[in-house]
Amino acid sequence: MGKKSNKMNNNAARRIQSSQDRKGSKGDQGFKSRSMSAASKNQSNKK
Repeated sequence: MGKKSNKMNNNAARRIQSSQDRKGSKGDQGFKSRSMSAASKNQSNKK
């Protein structure tokens, strides 16, 4: 019984970026770009 997954959206991607920036985590810039990419892809699939 898996959990229901929520698709990444623009608001979630912004939250992730903001959190990473507050932490000062410079080593994981790739995660921020992947979250924005996923949000963009999911947004375009909705149309």
